[in-house]
Amino acid sequence: MGLDITVMIADWSWLGEVPPRERLSRLRDAWYADESGLRDHDAPAVEGDWEWPRGPGNSSFAVYEFRGTLGSFKAHFWAGERWEAVRDHADPLVRAGLDTLLLGLIRGGLDGEAEHVDQGFLWDDPAVTHGVLLARSPDSVRELAVTWEEVRTWLEGLREAFDEHATVPEGWVRDFDEFTDLLHDWGRVLSEAARRGWGLVGLSE
Repeated sequence: MGLDITVMIADWSWLGEVPPRERLSRLRDAWYADESGLRDHDAPAVEGDWEWPRGPGNSSFAVYEFRGTLGSFKAHFWAGERWEAVRDHADPLVRAGLDTLLLGLIRGGLDGEAEHVDQGFLWDDPAVTHGVLLARSPDSVRELAVTWEEVRTWLEGLREAFDEHATVPEGWVRDFDEFTDLLHDWGRVLSEAARRGWGLVGLSE
């Protein structure tokens, strides 16, 4: 089946109400709770949009449904690979910006599950943080959101180089439009989290 990823934004102050070792459990328990409606597989998710928990008082986190990924990490991995194929042909400013953005979110391999995790807040014990692929504090989110706002204005200039060096006939992230769709989805996640002053978490089940 491969590696999955569920991307959430969360209110760090809400998670901070419990000791560090319990914070990830608090988020997972709220996500798994029947009353949240987020585990209702009969209710179709809207791709490219947010899923908020149902019921009163459940506004401390939200799940984002990426377009065209089916919840798989593979699309994110292959977006990094496509960028690797084209980055040497990109303008230096674009290269620096996209390197910062993708290294902060998805690039760099999965040898360590906490590779893209800001240490401390969600605890550093691997037994506690199992399945955490991404955890960025509100400060890190703000920095990445600023980088995204810079990068997104330059993306169209990558089309020709991408078409020449990174387009593939089949598989994940086959062409420039699929690549930029994924980036724009990450941009929406970062922008909303930054607007709220929240953190960002990516979990694998």
